[in-house]
Amino acid sequence: MGHKNQDKIRNLADKRAVDAAVMGLPTHFKFGAATSAYQIEGAALEDGRGPCIWDTFLADKSRPHSGDTGEIACDHYHRFKEDVALMKSLGLDAYRFSISWSRIFPDGTGRINQAGLDFYSNLVDELLAAGIEPYATLYHWDLPLKLQEKWGGWLSRSTLHAFARYSEVVVKALGDRVKNWTTFNEPEVIIAGYCGNGMAPAFDRPDVAFHVGHNLMVAHGLAAKKIRAACPDAKVGIVLNFNIVDPKDNTEACRIAAHQRYMRAYSWYLDGLLNGQYPQEVLAELARTPELATIRPRVGGSWIKRGDMKLISQELDYLGINYYTR
Repeated sequence: MGHKNQDKIRNLADKRAVDAAVMGLPTHFKFGAATSAYQIEGAALEDGRGPCIWDTFLADKSRPHSGDTGEIACDHYHRFKEDVALMKSLGLDAYRFSISWSRIFPDGTGRINQAGLDFYSNLVDELLAAGIEPYATLYHWDLPLKLQEKWGGWLSRSTLHAFARYSEVVVKALGDRVKNWTTFNEPEVIIAGYCGNGMAPAFDRPDVAFHVGHNLMVAHGLAAKKIRAACPDAKVGIVLNFNIVDPKDNTEACRIAAHQRYMRAYSWYLDGLLNGQYPQEVLAELARTPELATIRPRVGGSWIKRGDMKLISQELDYLGINYYTR
């Protein structure tokens, strides 16, 4: 796109004229941006926020990383008005942000931190005043540290119910103005933190991957019920990250590997959410794999409980897809 068109875009007051005339998109298409709390807010030690798993993960100097932390980040906590003004200058229609669970419940449960709710309430008001529609994400990887230490994080059903309670409190506070709610951003990445992939909470237990994945889907279902009870006109969804899975070559081994990756990483969630059952071939694979014996799913058994799949497969108002390929 040439400089003349770029200047034209910057100067057009009607954003939808940009959508239709320049991009060829429908007039109802929404241009937006997305962030996550830990990556932009900073103020990690201010106004009653409790620590999250990423605070301790990045404070551990023995881990190979750049040394960056979320203590300051983009300082959005103090600069949100400037940031919203920048969004408005870009002509954004929508903004998806995540809420720090540790700002609302410093220990994950128990005492509510009103200062945290006030911050997000002020942010929402600023967005609406700028004509930007807020999309709130309830969890973007930053579990309160106390829940990891006390219960083992997403391996425990107690964490699922704590998440539902947190969701209810946030929606009751913001649901009069925020109508679009995402329960989880990229469950597959959350699971990576339990599988030795350089993510918080830095577990190295690949054998619990499907257990954690199932628990996240149950937590989604529990939260969805709380959101709709607190805000009947809310739209509830989840955001998944998809990548194109192609075999390295046309050998049978590579074709099988690509298919298995798709079924384990993508169909697992989609089939559960949309069809109320996990892919049978994945369940069969788990059942016959000795090293995964501790996580063999049995309905009514160790970690897939009766009623879970009905809870997981509640109707979605939207399905968000993050993709990082062209």
